[in-house]
Amino acid sequence: MTDQKRRKIFGRLQRTPKWKKEEFSELEYEPTSVKELLTEMKDISELIIDLAYSAILFNNEEIGEEVRYLDVRMDKLNYDIRMMAMMAARTKEDAEELAGILQVAEAAESISNAAGDIVNLLSKDKSVPILPKILKQADEELFRIKVASASEACDKKIENLRVESETGMRIIAIRREDCWIYNPQSDTTIKAEDWLIVRGTNEGYDELSKFLQGKLRALE
Repeated sequence: MTDQKRRKIFGRLQRTPKWKKEEFSELEYEPTSVKELLTEMKDISELIIDLAYSAILFNNEEIGEEVRYLDVRMDKLNYDIRMMAMMAARTKEDAEELAGILQVAEAAESISNAAGDIVNLLSKDKSVPILPKILKQADEELFRIKVASASEACDKKIENLRVESETGMRIIAIRREDCWIYNPQSDTTIKAEDWLIVRGTNEGYDELSKFLQGKLRALE
């Protein structure tokens, strides 16, 4: 392979969306507990619908990318739980008990697939006329903000930042590299380069965004 071909291939990989890279990565079974698998699937199914509706209502492709990534993640969790069930079933009684778990997993994946269908509207040429009316009636929106290394929020716990009390914004999820923290608690620490998924008003977003970008030293 020539250097020119290598550069072309590398360039295509760099431009490939993160969710698509994840989709085409090799599936590998990762041993874990049923509780952990179902808990993550529940968390994703709760978050992904909010993100999907926000992506289409506010025509936000970045949020749409997060939905697609979570959709792929859900597929892999469903694969893991199927593998676990096949390896654990030894008798008819075992199979009957595991059947209920698989039904819950399938239901969670159905929610994820529906969210993926919603964000696919972002790539459609035809707009949905009712969306602008819904948008005007929305009291709260979802936003995606990246924490800059210059922000005073870095290495601070959420409770010490008083984000919700000062801005009215609620942090509903954090993406840290390839990992997600769903429904972060007050003792969760914010790190530089974190992506925060927050819900609130435009006014609250403006202040929080400036703070997380290092343009404000403190929330007021």
